[in-house]
Amino acid sequence: MNLTRELRRGRAKHCSQYGEDGVIECLLEIVGVTNKFYVEIGAGSGEECNTRWLRNNGWSGVMLDRDHSNPALGLHQEFVTAENINELLAKYAVPTVFDMLSIDIDGNDYWVWKAVLARFRPRVVVIEFNAALPSNLAVTMPYDPLHRWAGQPYVGQSLLAAKKLGAQHGYSLVYAAAPNAFLALRSLLPKNYVEVSADHAMSPEMAFLARFIPLIVRFQNRRTNEEFRKSPWICV
Repeated sequence: MNLTRELRRGRAKHCSQYGEDGVIECLLEIVGVTNKFYVEIGAGSGEECNTRWLRNNGWSGVMLDRDHSNPALGLHQEFVTAENINELLAKYAVPTVFDMLSIDIDGNDYWVWKAVLARFRPRVVVIEFNAALPSNLAVTMPYDPLHRWAGQPYVGQSLLAAKKLGAQHGYSLVYAAAPNAFLALRSLLPKNYVEVSADHAMSPEMAFLARFIPLIVRFQNRRTNEEFRKSPWICV
């Protein structure tokens, strides 16, 4: 079964930025749903986000964002860190097992997801990765609990880092289209599903860009190139 191809065909922009909700809908049809509960960390105002389409279709859940609050939508203003995320999820009565987790916080995504996995078991995960990082490197930015994204490009994690962390906890990377990786519990995927590499999980346009982004970075202005090389990436 070519699941990556099926998910690529499912891309559709209902309420998300880049067609994520179409992919999510398609993936959930394949793995099934249980409690129709979602968690979205870094949801913005809750209007254009990865879970609004689910909310519009009868789901419930919790959204967290550092700048926005709308309790009527289940959106709470919280500054999320790896240290407090599980306390926050408990505070808002998130069940241990739920159907969909989305993380997009422009920085500590890897570390927050790792913390969540210590206590919670989302069936499907959508998590941001940095497409400027080569797909054959498993690296992430050092953890910084005070990090706030202010336009700096060298933050977050590589796609392979997301794939490896997921695999350690029983998840398979099934699709990737910048800036999001899509993973699901391996036990929920069809028996004939074959694991794919980070490169093969990419959409065709993403795979094409992945070949040239390192070259583009190499030929950027000297200051930017030096900043990229000096960024203290951590291999995972």
